[in-house]
Amino acid sequence: MNEEKYLLFDQYLQGELSDEARLNFENQLSENLKLASDFETFKEVQIQLETKFDFAADRDAFTANLKAISKEHFKADKSKVISLKPWAYLVAASVVLLLGLFLFNPSSKPGFEEYNQYENAYLTERGEGIDTLKQVETAFNAKDFKAAIPLFEAILKTNKTAEIQYFYGVSLLENNQINQAEAVFNEIKSGNSIYKNKAIWSLALAQLKQKDYKGCKEILLTIPSDYEHYDKVQELLDKLD
Repeated sequence: MNEEKYLLFDQYLQGELSDEARLNFENQLSENLKLASDFETFKEVQIQLETKFDFAADRDAFTANLKAISKEHFKADKSKVISLKPWAYLVAASVVLLLGLFLFNPSSKPGFEEYNQYENAYLTERGEGIDTLKQVETAFNAKDFKAAIPLFEAILKTNKTAEIQYFYGVSLLENNQINQAEAVFNEIKSGNSIYKNKAIWSLALAQLKQKDYKGCKEILLTIPSDYEHYDKVQELLDKLD
């Protein structure tokens, strides 16, 4: 994340944006999954900062330290650093503190982005409606999940296979339509297709995305050991303990 993005996040949280700027930012969050993910991470960092530091009592001393940190890690020129408001150093230093609080903190919880790696969809080798299948395959593999969703919905009207349902569910989950995604995965889970365990894994990821770590763990424990990616299941369980 660049500095301007951090400042925008902070201004939004502090209620400093105009109504027009606030609405524009919220629209961006709903349309840009990467931006939304970065914003969630930023908020988590701020919570960690508030927990670990008493800003009311130690703000002056802490800000002085952050000036040195931001200068060292962002290589900012002196004139630019001086022009920043005191609280801006807190924003800039979030990158440094993020490393310490999340990447190197043994008690930190895993994130959805660590595990949402999916296989590519190869749908055009079989079935009818090749043109639409090719379009949705291309969109999904390019991670354009918003474009893929209506294409999947059109296909599912006449070709409701567990395979297509699964990739549709993934698209919904990645597009933050979590309830709809869970409904799709639960339907696959109730069947006996080869996508059953993948659907259960995806249900666990849906809980992880919502930071429901207990719910995520409970679902993971129901995945059988013969699941092809059971190593990931074990890895995630270990991180959740």
